[in-house]
Amino acid sequence: MAATIIDGFEIARQVREEVANKTAELKTKGINPSLAVILVGENPASVSYVTGKQKALAEVGMLDKSIKLPESTSEEELLTLIDQLNKDDSVHGILVQLPLPKHINEQKVILAISPDKDVDGFHPVSVGNLVIGNKSYLPCTPHGIIVLLQKMGIETNGKNAVVIGRSNIVGKPVALLLTRRECNATVTICHTGTKNLAEITKQADILIAAVGKPQTVTADMVKPGAAVIDVGVNRIPDDTKKSGFRLVGDVDFEAVKEIASFITPVPRGVGPMTIAMLMQNTLEAAMEKLEN
Repeated sequence: MAATIIDGFEIARQVREEVANKTAELKTKGINPSLAVILVGENPASVSYVTGKQKALAEVGMLDKSIKLPESTSEEELLTLIDQLNKDDSVHGILVQLPLPKHINEQKVILAISPDKDVDGFHPVSVGNLVIGNKSYLPCTPHGIIVLLQKMGIETNGKNAVVIGRSNIVGKPVALLLTRRECNATVTICHTGTKNLAEITKQADILIAAVGKPQTVTADMVKPGAAVIDVGVNRIPDDTKKSGFRLVGDVDFEAVKEIASFITPVPRGVGPMTIAMLMQNTLEAAMEKLEN
């Protein structure tokens, strides 16, 4: 029996709808949630991501304070702008779209954002709070994965979860979230140094692939009945498409869906959840203003 396809697009829509309702409620109390997305340069992928975030802001009724800067913007100019936004009480969240031009130090930029407005969850203070279980803005893609599991009723308590990939953006934080008491999974992180990868992945009740290599996870690596979450978005050539390429994940979807109990497609799987959780974090940042 083929796996249930997890519709990340629909679940993300539900999350945005909840955020929109709470945003409207906040506005009646005099707070208009707002997000400043800073884009430096014209990287096509980054422009596309920022457009998606702006569309979501409009949909949930939040104030879009996005700023587009030329490629030639100096590191000092960008840091000055972030400082101004940190001090602006009408801005609740700040996000600098990565990657940045090579002459700008990304770590300096991430450090410059106030942890109170770090809705991406990348600041070392946010990461430290995530590690020790304190309240913080959770990184959007990992948090989105947890919400997908919860919304689909996929049991995590006492289950074996295997994460392939150890990036700071997905692999490490999703592993940490899965070990929290509310998920209570036993987690193994695999990476390029892992021996006998298939032996480990075949023990997974929940398998999360975040490698960035097309179709790394094949059917013989998956335990029958496992829930498979595919974080990868890879372009591969396809002459039948107008664009000349198509998107595939890190999982061999067609083969694995015959073995798994649940699986996310690419696209319309994990991807839409990232922006939905960014809206959620921005809402939480605005709600902090109400409480303080």
